[in-house]
Parts: sequence; structure tokens; C-alpha cells
Amino acid sequence: MDTSAVLIAFALTAIAGLSTGVGSAIAVLANTTNKKFLSLALGFSAGVMMYVSFVEIFFEAKKSLVASLGEGTGGWATVAAFFAGIIVIGLIDRFVPERENPHEMHLVEEICETGCRDPRLMRLGLLSAGAIAIHNFPEGIATFMAALADPALGTPIAIAIAIHNIPEGIAVAVPIFYATGSRRKAFGYSFLSGLSEPVGALLGFVLLRIYFSGAVMGASLAAVAGIMVFISLDELLPAAREYGQPHLAIYGLVAGMAVMAMSLLMLH
Repeated sequence: MDTSAVLIAFALTAIAGLSTGVGSAIAVLANTTNKKFLSLALGFSAGVMMYVSFVEIFFEAKKSLVASLGEGTGGWATVAAFFAGIIVIGLIDRFVPERENPHEMHLVEEICETGCRDPRLMRLGLLSAGAIAIHNFPEGIATFMAALADPALGTPIAIAIAIHNIPEGIAVAVPIFYATGSRRKAFGYSFLSGLSEPVGALLGFVLLRIYFSGAVMGASLAAVAGIMVFISLDELLPAAREYGQPHLAIYGLVAGMAVMAMSLLMLH
């Protein structure tokens, strides 16, 4: 594997994961939540991820698997790996307790001043941080694999994941600030919850070094496509609608698809 490609893929994954810090900064510094921006941005991220998954990554995966396994077996293996990715991220989501679901939306306005401290919320904040870390782990693998296959393809995916992580940062920062009254702790825990994405990238790199082949790369990319489609449908679009701007979420979705389509046409 090309060292520079690995470093670029890892850097993109780290940027995407640590953008939870952007969400926490918004939570502890801003006075209001820009609901329209978040609805539009989350919809845009979903559009980017769904379009690139179905139009580019899935077919890149199939090409690698067909070259390694033959037309019939390679086609079946691509579909199997795609749905395996969906099952894995779905199981992770299923086993996170609903009460601590990191995709429950929070607003900056929920933060009160120091006199409103409620230590009982510390547990909720820590559980949210842990749940987000668990969710972000396979996202880190997905971002790394996509960026390693093609850095030009990985860049928009990393941006989409980064946007998706902003409200997650808010979800951690709000209860922790509420519990402690400390903006520094709220930012710190939220920022740390994003570290699991570069850790996921590191695991992906280690596994690829040991088992690297055309078939492994193809199966990994197909699973990445499945993971990103699930994230878009189960997390991004519902989150965008929860901010109360359903039409903007769809406009963002279409805009994300259009931007990704044009960028792919310019790349080829």
C-alpha cells in the first residue's frame, strides 16, 4: 500500500471524527441553535453518502470482487458484503440503549448557567459519549477504506461524516455542561468521543496489511457502502427532520447528490 495514500486516508478520518469538537464548541459558545443550517447540512451529508455509495463505491467493490472471484460469485459476494455492512451497523445501533441514543437531538438552548447544575446528568453525558464512540468506530473504518481506495472520493465522504458528527458533539456537550457547569469538560468529553473514528481507521489499516487482496478490498468497500446507506437513512435524515425543517432536509439531500454527481463526473 502507498504510504502517502494511507496517511491521507488516516488524516481525513481523523478530521471527520474530531469534528464532534465542532459540535461541542457550538454548544458551549453559541446562544442559539441554527436549526435551518443543521437540517440543510445533515440532509446534504445524507445525499453525498447515499449517492456515492450506490453510484461509485458499490460498483468499485463489484469490479474488484468480480476480478478476483469471477462474474457470478463476485456479484453475489458484493451484495452479501453490502448487506453485511448494514447488519453490522444496525446491530451496533440496536444494542445502544434507547435512552442514551446518541442521535437524539439536543439544542444549544438546553444549556443553562452554572446555577442550573444537575449532577445526575453526568451519567447521561458519559453514556452518550460512549454510545457515540461505539457508533463512530465502524464509521472510521468506512471513511478510511473509502479514502484509501480513492482520496478524491474519500474527501467528500469525510466532509459528510464530519457534518454528521456536529450534532453528536452537541448531544454529549449539553448534558455534561448541565451536570458540571464546566464548558471545558463539556468540550473535552465531546471531543474525545470522536477519537474512535481514527482508532477505527487504524484497525482497518492493520487488517488490510494482514489480509490485503483484491477480494478483501472489494468486500470492504461493499460493506462501507452498506454502512453509509444505513447511516444516511437511520441517522442523518431523521436527525435533519427532528430539527423541524423537513423540506430543507430534502433540499439538502438533493443538493448533496447533485454536488457528488458533478464532482464524480469531473473526476472521470
